[in-house]
Amino acid sequence: MDNMKAKPSFNSRRDFLKKLGLSSLPILLPGIGSADDYSDNLFKRDNNKLINLVYDGLAYEPKDYIQKLQEINKSSSISADVYGSGGTTQKLEEKLAELTGKEKAIYLPTGTMANQLAIKMLNAENTKVIVPENSHIYRDEADSAQSVHGKRLVPVQNNKAYYTAEELDETIQNIHQNEVFKSGIGTVVIENPVRRANGTAVPLATIQEIAAYCKSNAYKMHLDAARIHYAEAYQGVSLKEYAAPFDTVYISLYKYLNANGGAILCGDAELIDRMHHQIKILGGTMYQSWTNSAMALHYLDGITDRFKKLADTSKEIVKALNQLDEINISSIDNGTNIYELTFNSNIDIGHFVNELDNKHNIWLRPPNEDGQIRLSFNESILLRPADEIVGSIKSVLRA
Repeated sequence: MDNMKAKPSFNSRRDFLKKLGLSSLPILLPGIGSADDYSDNLFKRDNNKLINLVYDGLAYEPKDYIQKLQEINKSSSISADVYGSGGTTQKLEEKLAELTGKEKAIYLPTGTMANQLAIKMLNAENTKVIVPENSHIYRDEADSAQSVHGKRLVPVQNNKAYYTAEELDETIQNIHQNEVFKSGIGTVVIENPVRRANGTAVPLATIQEIAAYCKSNAYKMHLDAARIHYAEAYQGVSLKEYAAPFDTVYISLYKYLNANGGAILCGDAELIDRMHHQIKILGGTMYQSWTNSAMALHYLDGITDRFKKLADTSKEIVKALNQLDEINISSIDNGTNIYELTFNSNIDIGHFVNELDNKHNIWLRPPNEDGQIRLSFNESILLRPADEIVGSIKSVLRA
């Protein structure tokens, strides 16, 4: 019997996966689970030196989040903002504006709001926005561009991780040739890295070609850069280089900066200054946001060097594990922190996942229907020596 097709069994903490199937859930940080089993599994575990290969971030428990804020406050006093003005939130905005090379930045409560307000304001009176077909804006933001902001999203459909300048032009020419009543195209969107393509990074050369096309046609550009530091670390391109061609850039605060929520939108000062009113009319103005900003600012400090070490360590772990006959770990073309684990022998995958969890505090997501497990490397792999992580996985495989 082909074990890769066999239905794995999960016990103890992973019973909830039978009901929910984590592989089919969106990648969410703790506290946003859709069932009690899901959040209990995450929050009530021993988080000491947890190697978490499920999320992009560290998956703090509430008690550990509070403790971390206390540690941050001791080393660098946290100061409160008032309706987003001043304090640690302003420091975070200034830091990300600097890192992206933009004039100004603003805190928003969610990435969806950051994306939607960016394309709304950039697009002005134009109704159409060109987006990747596999993007968060197109697939995961509840048609808010259409239903709230009166903007029509037109996808570049190419069944690939990202589109090229030629494919963008084909999409736009098709619009021009087949629509009688012209309503205007104002903005082009790129997502980088691409979540629905297992973290594929869009090559800088491709971005620059698209940017040249957009400039020649007077289109504005928005970058959904929710996970951009992983592209920086694994592709060797700085955040500022990635951000340079774009009018606006959104970065998530919870994906890997380990905040409980929040987003930062960077761009020209004139546009960012107009965002305060837009956030207010959508009900997004928060009295204080320092609990998110302080955590994100802390993890932003030194992130380029830390993530370079993370990338190097993940590659070291993958290389060592690929010496084992029982498994194979493959990278993604133009990839970032996500790899695919395939089992080469008749292994009880459910038992393997359970044993790593219960005995070694290494947390994996369940396999997909083909018996593959997606590995998401994050800073937790720096909590233990790489050879110790490899040894733990090897011992379970050969037990």
